[in-house]
Amino acid sequence: MKRHILRLLPPAGSMVLFLVAWHLAVRWFSVPSYLVPSPGDVLVASWDARSDLVPATLATLAGAATGFALSLVAGTLGAILFSQARWIRDSLYPWAIFLQTVPIVAIAPLIVLWSGPGFASIVLVSFLLSVFPILSNGVEGMSRIDPSLLELFRLCRAARWQELLLLRLPHSVPFLVAGARVSAGLTVIGAIVGEFFAGYGASRPGLGYLVQMSAAQMKTELLFASVGASTFLGLLVFLAVGATSSLLLARLQTPPSHH
Repeated sequence: MKRHILRLLPPAGSMVLFLVAWHLAVRWFSVPSYLVPSPGDVLVASWDARSDLVPATLATLAGAATGFALSLVAGTLGAILFSQARWIRDSLYPWAIFLQTVPIVAIAPLIVLWSGPGFASIVLVSFLLSVFPILSNGVEGMSRIDPSLLELFRLCRAARWQELLLLRLPHSVPFLVAGARVSAGLTVIGAIVGEFFAGYGASRPGLGYLVQMSAAQMKTELLFASVGASTFLGLLVFLAVGATSSLLLARLQTPPSHH
């Protein structure tokens, strides 16, 4: 516990210094609040708009979590498929790279056109933005196998499914975990971008909708509060995935006890 607290002190201290510098800069330079509000004004706006911010954060979290879960399943299954034969990987993997290079903002309107506005399109945008790190890391983990281990499995006449379950999948877990950590932040970005184009609307707004609405109405304090909530949500998802990944790796690395 002491070690974790000591690790949190430097970022917490830098955050306090940043907020103090922000407050002093706004006061000294008399920056209008409609351009840059003070941290206190943003905090007051966040409290006043809590009835909007909390449901919006939960709505964005739902889209991001669903997109992340789909990317985890699809990325792992895609990595398994690509690891089965070199010709499959050579034929299909370049298309996965091509999909990743297409700007998500450019294809988001098409996704809305095909899937319709609302939750499904938001999840799809989040999925497309977060699936590639899991897929690429999974392919790397399942392909970079020690040749002597592969030869041992073949000498033992292991079936392809045994080689997959007993060798390739266990070896790829650290790679998949690394990909999941990268995707954790991207999935929140994808959900907010999806809400820009396919948001739930005024009846069930997400953080993306609040950002657009507050910017259009020049409610700068609410805009900063919405951006802060988006940042907090991304950090929360990243820490949750990171903690789960660390527990998983620690469990896999702990040798079984014998009684």
